[in-house]
Amino acid sequence: MDKVEVDGTELAVRLAGDRSKPALLLLHGFPSSSATFRDVIGPLAHDCFGIAPDLPGYGASEPIERPTFSRFADLIDGLLEELGVDSFHLYLHDYGAPVGLHLATRSPARIRSLIIQNANAHQSGMGPSWAATRTYWKNPTSEHEAEATSHLNFDGVRDQYLGGIPEDIARRIDAARWEEDWRIMSLPGRLALQRALVLDYRSHVARFPEIAAYLERHQPPALMLWGRHDIFFDLDETLCWMRALPRMEAHILDGPHFLLETHAAECAALMRAFLRRAGMNQ
Repeated sequence: MDKVEVDGTELAVRLAGDRSKPALLLLHGFPSSSATFRDVIGPLAHDCFGIAPDLPGYGASEPIERPTFSRFADLIDGLLEELGVDSFHLYLHDYGAPVGLHLATRSPARIRSLIIQNANAHQSGMGPSWAATRTYWKNPTSEHEAEATSHLNFDGVRDQYLGGIPEDIARRIDAARWEEDWRIMSLPGRLALQRALVLDYRSHVARFPEIAAYLERHQPPALMLWGRHDIFFDLDETLCWMRALPRMEAHILDGPHFLLETHAAECAALMRAFLRRAGMNQ
């Protein structure tokens, strides 16, 4: 892991590959870190300069005061500047989506392609399980906050990996993943950051029309890798992505929300082939 200071915040980042090659920005989701990409960043480095940061307050990155996804995007933008990266391929997953889509809508010309892995940008992805969160967004009382953030404990973190998935797939996921996530989340300041992000996710939802306009106008080359047993984002979300990007290559795999925990080799191969094609067409 490298450490880079950006605007007074120390960010941890995994780097792999030749910096002269096209950059690939890999953005993880809740409650993980760049460890999500530990099994794919090496193979991808044959074709790209891989950049996998720990978002602030995750992994080995420092938390920040008044965290928002927009502020996270500011810091990731600063990281890219420190690394000398202008244009890049962009991997979106879970909480990485609001961060990355801020970057994309701010500067569309920088985005070489999108890789979409269980990342939400449409109302269709937010089913009944979002009811308590939506209530909290509309009326952010302490009672509604408690209901919307009831997953911020050890059992909730474990369920991010195992919830709703078939037993044979669950057996392929190492318990060390959620144990480490919970250890980090238990450090001072981390739970407050997580509660703030639950509330701020409403700002991402409010941006869905802006994101839709970006996709419609710019039509970036895109690859979808989706774990069909995701209990957080409904499978209908995949159809909305495909309608928005009708030339997108899409793969729905027999995996969980954290697809790279169970299908790293398959996803790495699909990404390498896609990135090579995307490079030839640019």
